[in-house]
Amino acid sequence: MVIEKKKPIDKIKGVFDKIGKRNLIIALAVVLVGAAVWINWAVIANTSGGGYGGYNESNGMDNSYTGSGEVNGGTETTDWYTSAQVSRNQARDEALEVLQSVVDDEAASAEAKAAAYTDMTKLAKNMENETNIETLVVAKGFEKCVAVVNEDDASIIVSWDGELTPAQLSQINEIVYVQSGIEPVNVKIICK
Repeated sequence: MVIEKKKPIDKIKGVFDKIGKRNLIIALAVVLVGAAVWINWAVIANTSGGGYGGYNESNGMDNSYTGSGEVNGGTETTDWYTSAQVSRNQARDEALEVLQSVVDDEAASAEAKAAAYTDMTKLAKNMENETNIETLVVAKGFEKCVAVVNEDDASIIVSWDGELTPAQLSQINEIVYVQSGIEPVNVKIICK
């Protein structure tokens, strides 16, 4: 009796055959959509031009807030807020379309469809949280607000001239916590 060793490439082919090429492609698409949403969030957070708004270093928050109400030599930042919201919404819409195509695909496995439903639910909840946070922050007297919410953290960009007071930071953190359950230590508050 001769025992043949499987080559590594045969093992990989076996995995593809077992799971199915179509299901692997669908899983890869879901991962890519998640990465696109994360990159969009990172770009919005890193191009906002301000520092973190914190009011208590013992809570792990940074007190080195800096910010300005203007950008590009004094032009109003209203266009930035609008374009940031549109960009965020387009990325989320594209992600939802890809996930919906997985759900609608008759050849997709039950696991892939369940994962797509779960991701769609999370995205919808994040979108709802962002809208609620933006509305409530504006109701507290801020001219503009863009919220980017993920499962574990949030970035809140507000239009405000000068430094935010501890009371304002507390209000924003409370709104984020009540709407999304995200702890203040995981919230970045940025002035633009």
